[in-house]
Amino acid sequence: MKTQKNGFKGFAFFTVYLTFCFLFLFTTSASAYIDPSTTTFVIQAVAGVAIAIGAAVVVYWRKAKKKVMNKLGMDENAKKEVESDDIRVTSDEKTKE
Repeated sequence: MKTQKNGFKGFAFFTVYLTFCFLFLFTTSASAYIDPSTTTFVIQAVAGVAIAIGAAVVVYWRKAKKKVMNKLGMDENAKKEVESDDIRVTSDEKTKE
């Protein structure tokens, strides 16, 4: 069993090594023009990925925090003051005018 894992790791390393060798040895230079709209698109894509990763981190951080708080028996809303949802309606003759 152990030799099979080592064999796979060696094969994977050799494949990655060959890929990088071919990538760097057989490249040609290109005289190309990158349009400003293309650059803007790339910047938007990178920003979108960064925001999505940040949102995912916040969501999973809150879930983990909630689990830890529940395990420790702590309530994060214990010290918060909550207002009542009462609505008072008064009928005055003066307000109808």
